[in-house]
This record gives sequence, C-alpha cells and structure tokens, in this order.
Amino acid sequence: MKIAVIGTGYVGLVSGACFAEMGLDVTCADTDTHKIGRLRQSDIPIYEPGLDELVRRNVSAGRLHFTSDSAQCMAESEVVFCAVGTPPDEDGSADLSHVLEVARTFGRSIRHYAVFVTKSTVPVGTARKIEAAIRHELALRGETQLEFDVASNPEFLKEGAAIKDFMSPDRVVVGVSSERARQIMARLYRPFLINNFRVLFMDIPSAEMTKYAANAMLATRISFMNDIANLCDRVGADVEMVRKGIGADVRIGTKFLYPGCGYGGSCFPKDVKALARTAREQGYTMEVIEAVERVNERQKEIVYEKLQRILGPLGGRTIAVWGLAFKPETDDMRESPALKIIERLLAAGATVRAYDPVAMDEARRRLGDRITYAQDMYDAAQGADAVALVTEWKQFRMPAWQRLHDTMSGNLIVDGRNILDKEEALAAGFRYLGIGK
Repeated sequence: MKIAVIGTGYVGLVSGACFAEMGLDVTCADTDTHKIGRLRQSDIPIYEPGLDELVRRNVSAGRLHFTSDSAQCMAESEVVFCAVGTPPDEDGSADLSHVLEVARTFGRSIRHYAVFVTKSTVPVGTARKIEAAIRHELALRGETQLEFDVASNPEFLKEGAAIKDFMSPDRVVVGVSSERARQIMARLYRPFLINNFRVLFMDIPSAEMTKYAANAMLATRISFMNDIANLCDRVGADVEMVRKGIGADVRIGTKFLYPGCGYGGSCFPKDVKALARTAREQGYTMEVIEAVERVNERQKEIVYEKLQRILGPLGGRTIAVWGLAFKPETDDMRESPALKIIERLLAAGATVRAYDPVAMDEARRRLGDRITYAQDMYDAAQGADAVALVTEWKQFRMPAWQRLHDTMSGNLIVDGRNILDKEEALAAGFRYLGIGK
C-alpha cells in the first residue's frame, strides 16, 4: 500500500517513519524545501529518541521518501494523511487554513479512489469542511463522479515516547463514514495490532471530539493537582502524601496527578483553548475546561513568586534555570513554563543562566542573547542566588549537593517539579521550596 503523509512536523514525521517500518511505501511531503533537503540526508529537524535511526533505516531500505511535491505524491497514494499544524488563532480557535489547503490540493490531484485521513488535531465539524473543499475542487475539474472518503485518525503520541506509542498503541481511534474506508484503515493498522486489534471505529465527529476530550481530561487532572498543591502550601499539608492517598483509589489512579509549575507543549494548551472555543461557538460555556486553562496560566507564575517571596526584589539577582523544554526527552519549548518564568525574571532585572540537555538551540532561537547559556547544570548555577528547576530531566534528580553548594552564591532551591530530595537539600545547607510541600 502506498501512502502519503502531508506535513513533516512531529506527528507527520513520526507517523511516516513508523508506517514505513511496517513495510509500507511512504512519501512524506512538506512545503518547506529546506526541511525536505535535510530529511533526504537523514538530518532530523526535531529531537525524539530513536527517530533518527528509524528514518535512516527506512530511507536506506527505499520505503520512506521525502518530497516538496505534495500533489504528485497524493495522486499516487491510496491513503493520504494530513498532519499539518493547526495553530491557535488569537481567539483560541484552531487555524484550519493549512488543513483546508491540503484538502484542496487533494481534490486537485487524485486520479483514483483515495482516503483523506485527518491526523491533525481539528475541531468537531472539520471533516465536513474538508469534504466540501475536496468536492469543490473535483467539480472544477469536472470529476464529480470520482469517489473518495474522509476519515479522522487523531494521534495520541507522547513526545519523548512517540515511537513506542505509535508502534504499540493502547488504542487507535478512527472515524469513518463508509465501510470501504473502514476496511482500508483496518488493513493499515493491522500490522501494529496483530495480537490485540484495538482499533476503535466510530463516526467522524466522535473521533474528532475524542482527541480534544482526552487532552482536556489529562490537562484537567494536572490543573486540579496544582490547585490542590497550592492549597497544601497554605494549610501545611504535603501534596505528595495527598497524591498517594487519592491515587490509591482505583477509580482515580496515579497518572497525571503530579503537581508542578504548569503544563505546556504543542497539544494541551491549544487543545484546551480550542475545545472551550468550540463550546462557545455552540452557545455553551465549558466552565471546568475554562478553569483548567486559567489555573495553568496562573501556575506558570508559581516559581517566580516563590523566588520573589524569599529573595525579595530580583533586580541584580542571578537565577539558574534548570530545564527549558516543556517536558523531558524533547527539545519542544512551545508554551513551556520556562519561557514565562524567564520573561518574568528578565523583566524584574534578574540575570538568567540556563541549561537544558537538548533544548539549548531552540532556546537561542526564542530568547536570543538575553540570557546566558550554560554548559551543564553546575555551570548554570555558577554564582547564582537560586536554582529554579523547571523541567524534570533525570540528570537533575540527584545533584552533587556539595558541588552545587560551592558553586552558588546563594542557597535557595525552587523545585518546580518536586523531583529533588528535600531532606538531602536541607542537610546540604540549602533552603528548599517545592510545589505544595
């Protein structure tokens, strides 16, 4: 089976490489000719563990191809995945311009039956717009009898574990409106799920809603625990004990109940906004979802507030920031709490020395020369009044406390992810502040 993947961002590149690994003939297309040139040389523009080797192996085997001619690869494919971005507009709604342009190109290009599969995260009702755009282009060509189907196949990949998630998914959600499309999508995913076929077929609007509902639920758990943590700080409770207590309830479980300094990334922030926007367009206010977003934006201030509460005015102070990516095992800084914390520190007149194991180049692109980029976590702490731990990279979990103490000017640790051992920090002469502790 020949398939096309339009868009070589995070979702498109991982999806294309994984489909190729299962023996499919995959062509990934993108309008960015520079990126396509890099990919043809197996130069991967994003950081994802194992992706570079996966791409290299399948390019060498002749199963994975890259092109800037999306029309040509669509014309030759039985299934076309749309994996282009849907960035949020100023009002929080998803920008569908790239998705609809791919749909129009599909309508101008196909020569035989094909399935247009939306992998981009899109609001409920987008499939109808896609179908209308395709039919309009076919009508302009005089090809009103040419058959096609539209399907929805939202992605549920975790950055840092995307290949494992794709190759061994806990479920695959597919929205279809015809038996023909259902059979093609079942055939496409069968190699990934031979032992336990976990494709959940449903109508297209339900599939579109499932993606937003899943991310909104996870974001809700995070914001809920952050709210609980902030109250724990005020009443003298330990949120770690509270988390264990409620997580032991099988109805609740432990996942996504870790408090911190807010969530970021390419999915949760924009999907929560888009879901709330969709509801408002339907004359309904999702009170819980809108509160989730407000709590998260407030939580991104918590590290700065703790620094200021202990150190007073931060002008002239030096703050070490450990972690810049929105989560470990990625260089993605979209909506990262670190960005907001750094901007607040700079506005207050502080000097920022930052380190992240993989996101330094992305940080330079976003922040320029306004901060100092350190060689490692201890270099970042050189002469610092405080360390702010923002991303829970494993290498930050067990610092050499004496070395850190000798390196810093001050002794304040603000642990924005609750990964450090408080008793060890205190014993080493540090003042330690966590979240909800």
